[in-house]
Amino acid sequence: MAKQDKAAKKAAAKQRREASRGRVKQIFEAFKMQRREDKLLLPLMLGTFVVVAAVVFLLGMIWSLQWMFLPVGIALGLLGAVIIFGRRVQATVYRKADGQPGAAGWALENLRGKWNLSQAVAGTTQLDAVHRLIGKPGVVLVGEGAPQRLKSLMSQEKKRISRLVGDTPIYEVVVGTEEGQVPLRKLQTHLMKLPRNINAGQIDALENRLAALANRGNALPKGPMPQGAKMRNVQRAMRRAK
Repeated sequence: MAKQDKAAKKAAAKQRREASRGRVKQIFEAFKMQRREDKLLLPLMLGTFVVVAAVVFLLGMIWSLQWMFLPVGIALGLLGAVIIFGRRVQATVYRKADGQPGAAGWALENLRGKWNLSQAVAGTTQLDAVHRLIGKPGVVLVGEGAPQRLKSLMSQEKKRISRLVGDTPIYEVVVGTEEGQVPLRKLQTHLMKLPRNINAGQIDALENRLAALANRGNALPKGPMPQGAKMRNVQRAMRRAK
């Protein structure tokens, strides 16, 4: 038994080491890809590191503790550089995904917090789609595609679910760059700013009520990732770099 436990611990430790090496490799690949496209990445990261470390060092001089503050400044500088890296990668990913069919669905898959997502609950053969979110704001219908077609789609979907959700608020969001629309890169921020109207238990109850509704229209892919597998690696690395 002791030998089996020891072997299991070794195997688990080996898996952790391999997973760690894999994450480092993904981040490094994302860095190389981003650096090729973003000439400002390295200067911004280095500048952030130097400025933050210098500010903390100078603050330490006020109390004659600059050498104690230096390691803190270095750590904060590295953190700042990583944040810059993550945001620049995120901006690149959204820029490449913007305008592609299913891009909004992909962005919704990466929402933080308790959200239940049903992709392409309504759609057209022209790849217009309405995605349904259930979260603390209530029900959110997110449309992507041609505005003239989305208006009818979203109206029909709202009417279809309104009798099941009762007084729960239903929000409508159209992704795009025209007036009254929400740009793809700002979609998550826009959704997170919606008021909180229901709790987690009510979210689950709503999901159960709406789960029986069959999807209408042609289902779209679960959200495109530009540049194929490499871009999927960038996405994962971006989340780890935050």
